[in-house]
Amino acid sequence: MAPTSARHSRTRIHVVSDVHGNVRDLARAGEGADALVCLGDLILFLDYADHSRGIFPDLFGVENADRIVELRTARRFAEARELGARLWAGIDGDRATVMEQAVRKQYAELFAAFPSPTYATYGNVDMPALWQEYAREGTTVLDGQRVEIGDRVFGFVGGGLRTPMLPQALNSVRAGGTPIPFEIGDEEYAAKIEAVGEVDVLCTHIPPEVPDLVYDTVARRFERGSRALLEAIRRTRPRYALFGHVHQPLVRRMRIGATECVNVGHFAGSGRPWVLEW
Repeated sequence: MAPTSARHSRTRIHVVSDVHGNVRDLARAGEGADALVCLGDLILFLDYADHSRGIFPDLFGVENADRIVELRTARRFAEARELGARLWAGIDGDRATVMEQAVRKQYAELFAAFPSPTYATYGNVDMPALWQEYAREGTTVLDGQRVEIGDRVFGFVGGGLRTPMLPQALNSVRAGGTPIPFEIGDEEYAAKIEAVGEVDVLCTHIPPEVPDLVYDTVARRFERGSRALLEAIRRTRPRYALFGHVHQPLVRRMRIGATECVNVGHFAGSGRPWVLEW
């Protein structure tokens, strides 16, 4: 991080999303910046590029990871859910306890890698109930809240909207009192957007509901975006709307009225933060 005591003619913010276990690059993500902003999805459940990485292969083995990726890639979601249910049935111990232990191991490493200062909100593949436990001094967790960074106001809204698309191995698991995935109803999400109000930079995990922004070109499907977020962008006209969630979007950047909407990128794959400077 740039020294906080130094006088700057400009402010530089690095933004990451969809970290998914990339501890090595996260530890360097704040270099040269005045602050790091993280838009969530810290947990790595299964790496589709390397099936040996993540909670799933740690619990069930690489061969089963290969199989579930094959099923989901072929859009055979019912079979993938059935496989996940069979695998969980063979695990000793309570599913939520097993999952929480695995997540805690990842969070201990990931939160230790955050530079200071970091401003972070949850993704849909996160366990919010544990964040305050692992957030160290210098890491501020925000959801439905605002904070001033430099001379601009940033608003943060975490989580995602409900969808049947995530693996059964995650669906309906509750750990730390929080369901995984961290998906909420449209009304609850809209209330958080409303609570943030007018800001200079609106930071969310999911994108506004615009087809070009929510379509994943590799998964070949539309992810969930937020209509409430889109309406807020049109109404409050922030300078920037920053988000992640869609790993390979059809369009990474577009203008909606006065607002520059930016998918900051799949940090797990690129290892590079997106830079905002003014």
